[in-house]
Amino acid sequence: MTLIAILLGTLAAGIGSVWLAAALSFGVLARYTQHMLSLAAGALLGTAFLHLLPEAFESGVNAQALFLTLLVGVVFFFLLDKAELWHHGHEHHHDDAGHDHDHDHGHHHGHGHAPERLAGGWSVLAGDSVHCFGDGILIASAFMADLRLGVIAALAVLAHEVPHHMGDLMVLRLSSGTRKAALLKVTLAGAITALGGLVGYWLVDLLRDYLTYFLVVASSSFIYVALADLIPQLQKRLSLAETLAQIAWLLAGIGLVTVASIVAHTH
Repeated sequence: MTLIAILLGTLAAGIGSVWLAAALSFGVLARYTQHMLSLAAGALLGTAFLHLLPEAFESGVNAQALFLTLLVGVVFFFLLDKAELWHHGHEHHHDDAGHDHDHDHGHHHGHGHAPERLAGGWSVLAGDSVHCFGDGILIASAFMADLRLGVIAALAVLAHEVPHHMGDLMVLRLSSGTRKAALLKVTLAGAITALGGLVGYWLVDLLRDYLTYFLVVASSSFIYVALADLIPQLQKRLSLAETLAQIAWLLAGIGLVTVASIVAHTH
């Protein structure tokens, strides 16, 4: 039952986020892109602070050890981001020397700079696949702890992957030539989330005594993405109405994972 839930959750998060990103990039929902960033940030923060971390701290493991794991996790994801930035910057320097470029890596999103990375499509796809694989492991960790936590984690991953996949679609549309080809490639990369879920199921089952630490590492990932990636994109001068909309969508993201938790708990 748990394995089936992991497969369903990872497929929904991995592929569902791609199709929602396509609707936001190519369809009638394009004007809601900024709202999606706020919603995703709220969902990630709500999942980490209201669900995953409380579950971890209820396990009885020493609080100092858990906080240390959280700190190490945040620093690790920071260093991972730096490594990916360096890799893509170095690669693009050789592919397109002298031009400005955008860092389409594990968490960052292309916004208007994609035309200059025509040769980088497969690199973006490879990075996206690795990132989706990691998301699958995080979702599996949550499902192994509790079905309710798994549903929340899958929902949070879906929300935060949407802006990321939008950047991938922009790049791959240019390198592939058509929207359909770009959508197919990113969908296949999103499906790697399920593979990560399978590996996560085996890994967490093997290391079940360390499940609490897996939850804290998942929390550190969500907190890092929200605070280092999504929220900085919202920090711009806006009108009062636009600022209130940002706050409302942020709170809606927190509310969304809370409602999902209640629904999953009743079932």
